Amino acid sequence: MDRKAQNRYRSYLKSLAGLEEAKYRDPSDDFVMSGTVLKFNLTFDISWKVMKDIAVKYFKVLDFATGSPRECLRVAHNLQLISDDRWMQMLNLRNELSHDYDGSLARQSFDKIVDEYIPLFSEFARVAGRYLDDTDEESND
Repeated sequence: MDRKAQNRYRSYLKSLAGLEEAKYRDPSDDFVMSGTVLKFNLTFDISWKVMKDIAVKYFKVLDFATGSPRECLRVAHNLQLISDDRWMQMLNLRNELSHDYDGSLARQSFDKIVDEYIPLFSEFARVAGRYLDDTDEESND
């Protein structure tokens, strides 16, 4: 895997670790709420790009629509990189949160992000590690 994809995977793991902090924070704190939303958006955006890296490198999928997370999620599901329809729900939430000017959707979504979506991100991190961790060892030889 090229260095860019490897760095993206590492960024994904770091972003996920930051998002996991939300489990231990007070969601009534506006700073925690906004930070959780930002980390959720970032983690989601990096995740679909890592999926795309794996699909291109290991499965030779080259016909992605440019910049389309929806298409990437569809391909990743078909390749069994992800196993759950909730990824499409995450995409929708990510899109809706960009228009949540008063924070009401963020407050409504906090528990779902922590209880449902972080475990999905973690599951994908394990799957991605099967591809990218081995490659990391090869690149250090």
